[in-house]
Amino acid sequence: MAQSHFFAIMSRMKYIHRWSLMNNTRLENISEHSLTVAMLAHALALISNHCLGNQIDAEHAAAVALFHDCTEIITGDLPTPIKYSSKTLRNAYKDIEEEAAHQLLETLPSYLQKDYARLLLPKETDAHTRKLIKAADKLSALIKCMEEEQMGNTEFSRAKSEILFALQQMELQEVDIFIEDFLPSYNLSLDDLNIAR
Repeated sequence: MAQSHFFAIMSRMKYIHRWSLMNNTRLENISEHSLTVAMLAHALALISNHCLGNQIDAEHAAAVALFHDCTEIITGDLPTPIKYSSKTLRNAYKDIEEEAAHQLLETLPSYLQKDYARLLLPKETDAHTRKLIKAADKLSALIKCMEEEQMGNTEFSRAKSEILFALQQMELQEVDIFIEDFLPSYNLSLDDLNIAR
């Protein structure tokens, strides 16, 4: 059986930094970002099920979220203002991301390609789950902005406002519930969180 490079390639996610055009107090790589998005997507799916009576596969949402930015290993992280600056660029980047996903899938043994296609290719996941993952991605960005502001970095203030507005425009009750129940805690210190008490 031929060697597969897939997971060695995935391990390179830690070398790709986000927010490349911004002055960061702490760099964030796509590996740690993906873990955060996976946790948030899982939570949003569970909120959807428990509070809104839906039947979202929370584990699938988390798994898709884990891989949602893995194509950036090939494409790099294109800053959001550039990626969404025109319909032409947005569509072109979607095509590039899909091609990159297919290239990554080809590094897997054939017996795993179908399983990972469900995770790497967005069209393999239902529309509401995709929307929850997109919301989790934005929530992760919002949390990053909040953390930067807490460090006295005003560079992220406008991004924070824009991301919050974008989340509101999504009109997802799951997001509203998460923001009300969980987001305020991100402003607390470790002592205020009472972890060890």
